Amino acid sequence: MGLLARADASALSALIEGLGEVPSYELLRRPESGLVMVRGRAGGSGKPFNLGEMTVTRCSVRTADGGIGHAYVQGRRPEHAERAALLDALLQDPDRTETLMAEVVAPLERRETERREARLKESAATRVEFFTMVRGEDDETGG
Repeated sequence: MGLLARADASALSALIEGLGEVPSYELLRRPESGLVMVRGRAGGSGKPFNLGEMTVTRCSVRTADGGIGHAYVQGRRPEHAERAALLDALLQDPDRTETLMAEVVAPLERRETERREARLKESAATRVEFFTMVRGEDDETGG
């Protein structure tokens, strides 16, 4: 679900279109946007604190064969939330899982890995190494 939510909306649409015929579905919860509180921890392990609010869009669908899917995506993106919920429902169908994992999930994972690696390379180029030198008069032997 996280991968579908983080995916580029246009890439997600293209992958769904590439599947061919997608079963009909009904909206259990229309895409709707709202705010959620984002919490953080100092240093990743400190006391939790409220960092601020973030806009999300949620959606729930039911496919014709009874699969139910849910999605929460960052921002105001109703189409993205609906497509992600549809894929979540389709991934629960054992007859479709293998195909969807190969044709949708694997390409999305590759794209996310490529984006992450590009970001790491970009930040590595600006990395500064700090080191400490010991001065002779600070030596413990007094010399």
